[in-house]
Amino acid sequence: MVTVRAVGWARSFPVSRGVRAAREWTAEHLESVPWDEDTRREATYSVLLTVSELVTNSHRYAGGSARLVLTWDGSCLHVSVADDDPRMPLMRPADADLGATSGRGLGIVSAVADSCDVHAVHGGKAVTACFGPRGGPGPHGSGT
Repeated sequence: MVTVRAVGWARSFPVSRGVRAAREWTAEHLESVPWDEDTRREATYSVLLTVSELVTNSHRYAGGSARLVLTWDGSCLHVSVADDDPRMPLMRPADADLGATSGRGLGIVSAVADSCDVHAVHGGKAVTACFGPRGGPGPHGSGT
């Protein structure tokens, strides 16, 4: 039997701290995730892009602090951003309103993560993306 020790980190990022602070904080914690070097090299960009998109959207639409939580459960790094805005984001089709310069964040996150989920939490919402090891089974037994 393998014992898995889950680890996690959490921090709030007010609008004044910005997205850059969230990316830097995340990059520091990524070093302790036990990925092989190939996975680390490929996943780091995707995780940091996800943090940028989710924290930006939280600041833009909720107008307050973005609560960023990173959790490693032994098979997946969960990146979750919560805020107090109860409106659920909608994924727009890639070809909708081609001139738009915004509104594609959830689509980007869904494209780079192994899985992505949006759910209501404490009067607001959270968006959680999961990143599993490269070449391994899908997160939590799902197919990749």
